[in-house]
Amino acid sequence: MRRAAALWLVLFAAYAATIGLPAFGSSQFGGDEPHHLLTAESIVSDRDIDLRDEYAARVYRDWYPYVLERHGRLTNGQANEPHGAGFPLLIAPAYAIGGPLAVQLLLAAISALAFVLAALLARRVVPESWAAGAALACGLSPPVLASATAVSPELTAAALLAAAALLALKVRELPRIRRVAGASVAIGMLPWLGLQFSVAGLVVGLAMFRWLRRRARGFAMLVEIEVLLFSGVMFVTINDQLFDGFTPAAAAIDGDRLGDLGAHDYLERAPRLVGLWLDRTYGVLRWAPVVALAFYGLWLLWRSRRDHIARALPERGEVDVAAMLCALVCGAQVLVAAFIAPTMFGFFFPGRYLLAAAPVAVALVAWGLRQAPRVGALLCALTFATSVWWYAELRIDGGGTVGPTSRAPLGPLDEGLPLFGTGSAGAAVALVAVAGGLLVLAAWEWRRRRDRIAGLPG
Repeated sequence: MRRAAALWLVLFAAYAATIGLPAFGSSQFGGDEPHHLLTAESIVSDRDIDLRDEYAARVYRDWYPYVLERHGRLTNGQANEPHGAGFPLLIAPAYAIGGPLAVQLLLAAISALAFVLAALLARRVVPESWAAGAALACGLSPPVLASATAVSPELTAAALLAAAALLALKVRELPRIRRVAGASVAIGMLPWLGLQFSVAGLVVGLAMFRWLRRRARGFAMLVEIEVLLFSGVMFVTINDQLFDGFTPAAAAIDGDRLGDLGAHDYLERAPRLVGLWLDRTYGVLRWAPVVALAFYGLWLLWRSRRDHIARALPERGEVDVAAMLCALVCGAQVLVAAFIAPTMFGFFFPGRYLLAAAPVAVALVAWGLRQAPRVGALLCALTFATSVWWYAELRIDGGGTVGPTSRAPLGPLDEGLPLFGTGSAGAAVALVAVAGGLLVLAAWEWRRRRDRIAGLPG
């Protein structure tokens, strides 16, 4: 408990230190942030989310120095913006107490809690010291630092996902009703923060349901179903009243909805599966090199399950289960980021659409760190250096967290990274290299499996 408290304090202090960093120009807030704050203002002052009077009076001028344009269309004669009501409801009490500053402090506390939960989750895979180290390294990476006090729901959803995964694994050990209910409530709250978080939450819910079914825990299964159904029905009913549709996206203007996309649009987004990691501007590995350890953790998981290590070491079975759940949650969020996210560029720091899975990925990072401590220490140090470089540039030279101009950590060498979405040769080479590497790996694994079946040494 003391280590968890110490980890939370370190992370909270680091996140609080980012308050005041400009998003762009002279504004601390960009993108959807002022819209969330304005909705919170409406909830506090008017007890609704109709923003017509807030826009008319420009009540945002105290914390947003530019003209704020309304998002979405009028629904039922009201300006209920398509960002939803769940996240503004969460931050409204803090806004009522201390305005945007109190909201940022609340979000810093929640973000720190997310990585404390990440450390607890990682302890199911590795010993405590490795888990805490991985949580600290990931929690102090630039994408997290830039987003910890951003008025956006990603890291709040991350805390809920980590809590749900942790409780689901405890349910697998001992299916007590309070654990089932707690995990179900956490999963049920995710759509209220954003539908983009629901896919990863569904993975946790299905895993928990499967474990309960194998143990023939009918009442616990019923509790999970009831909680999730109640949340779903309330979500649809309230949104239908507010946004004239089943989701807040119903209030979006034509062309901004997911249903407006065709099959070719999704196909064009497939290169994002590589660009998310390697792109010069928004690639996560550029900003948080420590994430490379998660890929090594995936390899360790694959090798453990392929070689059936759990048969010789029964305790490895629990490690594999926890790591597999984390891998599936991360995979679900990667697919959302690649195919559902409207853009990789916008008024946010790179990696935004992967942040919800960041605490869950800590378990895989920790496994990789333990098995490759020297390389892992180097990647952790490089990530920390990137954070210091990025933060110092913002504090000393100005700039903003939106569309970062920092060249950390590579300096001029970042020119060697590909730019996806521009038709560059570097992006094409990266795609071919990754595809070729995966094919070679698949062929090697197929040959090894064939030789093992034939009784040859492999």
